[in-house]
Amino acid sequence: MSRIAYVNGQYVPHADAAIHIEDRGFQFADGVYEVCEVRAGLIIDLTRHLDRLDRSLGELRMRSPMGREALKIVIREVLRRNRVRNGIFYLQVTRGVARRDHYFPVEVTAPTITITAKSVDPAPTLKKYEAGIKVITVPENRWNRVDIKTVGLLPNVLVKQQAREAGAHDAVYVDPEGKVTEAASSNVWIVDQDGKLVTRHAEHGILRGVTRTTLLDVASHLGLAFEERGFTVAEMLSAREVFLTSATGSCTPIVEIDGKPVANGHPGSVSAALRASFLDVAEKTTI
Repeated sequence: MSRIAYVNGQYVPHADAAIHIEDRGFQFADGVYEVCEVRAGLIIDLTRHLDRLDRSLGELRMRSPMGREALKIVIREVLRRNRVRNGIFYLQVTRGVARRDHYFPVEVTAPTITITAKSVDPAPTLKKYEAGIKVITVPENRWNRVDIKTVGLLPNVLVKQQAREAGAHDAVYVDPEGKVTEAASSNVWIVDQDGKLVTRHAEHGILRGVTRTTLLDVASHLGLAFEERGFTVAEMLSAREVFLTSATGSCTPIVEIDGKPVANGHPGSVSAALRASFLDVAEKTTI
């Protein structure tokens, strides 16, 4: 079955989906996006993803392409047409098509919206949960508005590639003060020696991950102590557990940092417990 994409009001074959050459997302990365998990025919945390989309649009003074209820209908239709039961959908909004100019378009410009969806084999992700992953650390080199989920991801792409070439799965950014910010596409957590969950506060310097937010609810549900604060690479290396969270990776344990093992070099029990209880707490929306 060929995939179907939604582009500015039309459902088209994925291979034929296209935008104008002067779309500002293409020329300036003037756009935002969301990626949302679909599991067993349920959309996970849809409301929080759409809330964050609205925030990103507002921070960039960008118009929403449609109302929320209409958007939900389109998302569901894209998922149905692609027969996705386990996978993701990707939604992107840009400022639209206009003559190339750094200023915002003077004329009224319709936003560009595209939505795609695909099924994902869960087996590789399950292997990461069982074995854990390796990461490297890199200096923070992104702009200071990473709290907005924009499509300007070239720094993230470069450090992901750097990690792959180093035999690792991901890269963890470290700010000039020596504090961990986040990974290239995930939030970072530790379990300290007292058993407390620690993750950086999301007011500045990181993206407020939807999975991160839900896992704070999961931690409360499980009665786990947690704290939002910065921490160092040394704290990661001395922690009981370290893990990443994201919509596509849930709660993925880290077992090696810059070639050094975390704890005993194996995934820990806290990340497994959080992962096991995630769906008990997360919002689940029927397609």
